[in-house]
Amino acid sequence: MKIVTLDIETSPNLAYVWGMFKQNIGLNQLVETGEVMCFSAKWYGQAPTSFYSTYHHGKEAMVEAAHEILDEADAVIHYNGKRFDIPHLNREFLAEGLTPPSPFAHVDLLNVAKKQFRFTSNKLDHVAQQLGLGAKTSHTGFQLWVDCMAGNAEAWELMKTYNEQDVVLTEKVYDALLPWIPSHPNYRLYHGGVDDLCPNCGSKDLRKEGKAYTSVSVFQRFRCEDCGKWSRGNQRLDGSAISPARHQG
Repeated sequence: MKIVTLDIETSPNLAYVWGMFKQNIGLNQLVETGEVMCFSAKWYGQAPTSFYSTYHHGKEAMVEAAHEILDEADAVIHYNGKRFDIPHLNREFLAEGLTPPSPFAHVDLLNVAKKQFRFTSNKLDHVAQQLGLGAKTSHTGFQLWVDCMAGNAEAWELMKTYNEQDVVLTEKVYDALLPWIPSHPNYRLYHGGVDDLCPNCGSKDLRKEGKAYTSVSVFQRFRCEDCGKWSRGNQRLDGSAISPARHQG
């Protein structure tokens, strides 16, 4: 299974406004709509982190690169990407005349953090620091975006570092949360439905530990020695098989 971690950065909308507070901006006040200005991506388990931007590669090449990566991926790890990153990219694909990339599974770590835990804040930076995994790259705030839109080379270097660090940090959080992800794409389905693999990480280092009971059947229960995920076998202990492979949430 090919898994990629992805993060985008967008430019702000530009508009004419009459004041500083509580502005209701009409479409006729809009000067320029925001766009995806850059993205970073990293294939899981591989060292290089890719970075593409409108500044370094041009808009068309950047959008096509994002499309190619998503088209190749079986699953995409992101942080609020289902509501933010992917819809923004879909808009750019449509504007460039591209058809949808091949379907992929979402692993949205923001949803996992909200559903499985109670952090004081569910922001990536806070969750990562609480888990001792590092922090987001410090920057100059909104001024960084202003400077990048002005074509400032130093600002773009900082944006590149910031965007790439977000991807590295997201992957670290993914590793930490992996056994807690209830709807992770099932590795077993990519290997013929066998039950000797951890459904979440694909490891073969499983330990039999107890039984999993449903209202009508009993299954062998496993614990992954690598990521810690609990799962159950595909074979009922009375000898009848189930299909497709399933795992406990």
